[in-house]
Amino acid sequence: MEKLKEKILDYLPTIGAALGILVGGFLLTILIVHIAKKAFAKSKLDPSLAAFFVNVLRILCYALVILSVLSNLGVSTTGLVAFFSAAVAAVALALKDNISDIASGIIILFTRPFVTGDYIEFGDYKGFVQKIDIVQTKLLTYEDTNIVIPNSRITTSEVNNYTAHPEMRVRVDIPLSYATDVDKAKRVLLEAAKSMPNILTDESHTPVVRFSKFNESSLDFFVLCWCDFKDYWDTYFGLTDAIKRALDENDLQVPYNQLDVHIIDQPKQ
Repeated sequence: MEKLKEKILDYLPTIGAALGILVGGFLLTILIVHIAKKAFAKSKLDPSLAAFFVNVLRILCYALVILSVLSNLGVSTTGLVAFFSAAVAAVALALKDNISDIASGIIILFTRPFVTGDYIEFGDYKGFVQKIDIVQTKLLTYEDTNIVIPNSRITTSEVNNYTAHPEMRVRVDIPLSYATDVDKAKRVLLEAAKSMPNILTDESHTPVVRFSKFNESSLDFFVLCWCDFKDYWDTYFGLTDAIKRALDENDLQVPYNQLDVHIIDQPKQ
């Protein structure tokens, strides 16, 4: 018993040092992560990418602390590293179906085809990017529904990023009857577009009205104007209302599907 006590007493400084390294390492990790979060918050880095870097930094710090503690206790870290390598390989094998999602997540985070807060269109879905995780991307639609999309689907498909530029183009198509005076229609539609309070009016963003084509039962026009992204829906719906009022006030008719039957009298034989 005396020898056991002596061994324990001899080993106490080592255990104390290990505990000190463990506690100090964890506290230092918390401090480092806190500083990193503040630094990323002040930078222009996308929040999702910043969160990814912070998580990687936290895991690396914890791993170094644990290895330092074990090394101080005299435990061979070579076998431990081999064990962790085998564990990582086993986890990778178990998650083989998700590897493409993880790789795609890294690609999205670093190539930045879109960032948190952007409004994107993907397939049948449109929404604001809420969060880009390493495996999936979360969207919030205008209907306040959450959509979760695997990253591998995004990197292998077309994505339309509406907020890649600060300005957005608003387009409204208008079919008018064949009896319409084209010049008058252009003038009325242009006045309606210019009446919008939120449109851009600089040289490269002036409103445009075009007579586009002869359709089966209508003359087709379209109106183009530009606005800031945040004003898109107000401008779109406001322009649609203004055009309808302008057409009514100027007696310009929007045709509807109808069948005209012409009866031709045939001379009697």
